[in-house]
Amino acid sequence: MVLKLYCPQNVTASNGIVALVLAEKQIPFEFVQVDLASQQHKTPDFVAMQPFGQVPVIDDDGFILYESRAVCRYLAEKYPDQGPKLVPAGLKEKARFEQAASVELAHLYPAVLKVAAEVSAKQRQGLPVDQTVIDACLAEFPAKFDVYEGILGRHRYLAGEELTLVDLFHLFYAQLLVGAEIMTRESRPNVTRWWKELISQPAWVKLKEEGIKGTVN
Repeated sequence: MVLKLYCPQNVTASNGIVALVLAEKQIPFEFVQVDLASQQHKTPDFVAMQPFGQVPVIDDDGFILYESRAVCRYLAEKYPDQGPKLVPAGLKEKARFEQAASVELAHLYPAVLKVAAEVSAKQRQGLPVDQTVIDACLAEFPAKFDVYEGILGRHRYLAGEELTLVDLFHLFYAQLLVGAEIMTRESRPNVTRWWKELISQPAWVKLKEEGIKGTVN
């Protein structure tokens, strides 16, 4: 049975990262579109798979998994010899990978969640977004990327010399950070080099242009 990916077609945050890993690892999958506008993700059938009523979800021959970071780790470790490894195998290399993953989740993601909460809450209420809230959240990023500048000055990617899921996880923030022009400042050439490489990956560019499409029906 071919793997199924449940999510909207547009490449937004978590949906896009899972689709990117599927593309990079050349994993065949069936795309099952979930219509968020009609609350399809809140139906009993969907909540039976994802109890929080969120996307994306995968069904790998009856094995149901949600939470995009967990899904990406599962795919990378199930198919280690297809495409880039994305998760290191060595003990110390994997420890460094997990360290970088913890940094992303603990230091960057909370600020993004604040922005998302402000935007989604106001949209639901039909109210204008408070730009001062967004600006305050974005103000947290420069100091964090000053630290990244040092890390990326020592090795090509966040967890070492090879691209890993940790790097790809930062594409969660692509639209937000590109719009705010945080990632391409002259004062952080290593961050700029790393970021430009991430967003110019052929598989990512294709996803952004075409949306998420399954490879099998």
